[in-house]
Amino acid sequence: MADPSLYADKKSFFDRMLTIYGRKPVLETLEDRSLACHALHLAESNREAGIVADIRQCAQNLGIPIKLHTREALARISKNGKQDQGVALDVLCPSFQQLPHYLSERTETARRLLALDGINNPQNLGMIIRSAAAGQIDGIILPQKGTAALGPLVIKASAGTLYRAPLLMHPALPEALKLCQNQGAQVCLLEAGAPLSLFHHHAEEFCVYVLGNETEGVSAQVRALADARLSIPMRNGVESLNVAVTASLIAYAPHLER
Repeated sequence: MADPSLYADKKSFFDRMLTIYGRKPVLETLEDRSLACHALHLAESNREAGIVADIRQCAQNLGIPIKLHTREALARISKNGKQDQGVALDVLCPSFQQLPHYLSERTETARRLLALDGINNPQNLGMIIRSAAAGQIDGIILPQKGTAALGPLVIKASAGTLYRAPLLMHPALPEALKLCQNQGAQVCLLEAGAPLSLFHHHAEEFCVYVLGNETEGVSAQVRALADARLSIPMRNGVESLNVAVTASLIAYAPHLER
């Protein structure tokens, strides 16, 4: 069970909490002994049989508190009453942080961040998280507005990496980028047609790479904050790459290795 006493304050603890929903995702998470769970939430109307019984038994074996709710109350907890199947689980994700806290705590100057501007496809978001967590990326700035919810599809596409990924939360991306720039960050947009190649760009020590929406690209507000615009060279008439593929190239581009 996740222990709040291990963190400096209660807010820091709950900033790292992700509530997942759905019977199969919840059971799979409970069966992963490397994860720390804080509480299991069940609808009072659930039939105590089958997978719900397995979920309850698994939580009891792990000493995880079980809380019963009305369907309406559970929907408020899961934030997806149509798909939660009467089950939700609070999971501790130790690398989740609020962006201001991350910026105030980090002392090293060399940082490479990804910032996501309107990534609303869950599969793309999950694959971006997986590539960034595996590669040379220190954190993923995830705006709370305009981004796909961190639900079962994202978890599946990330191959479970979501729980351990360094996600940096902030309400809106323009304000997040300004906070980074105030600490000396160079903001680089990835967009087709930009004259400078990603692979020829000499990044500053603290660099934020912005990936835009799958169809509309980077928003006007974010574009106005750019310090550099970068592209990925294309051949054979190909106009662009999937945003998750672009994230992989950034995460593993040789000039980003430290």
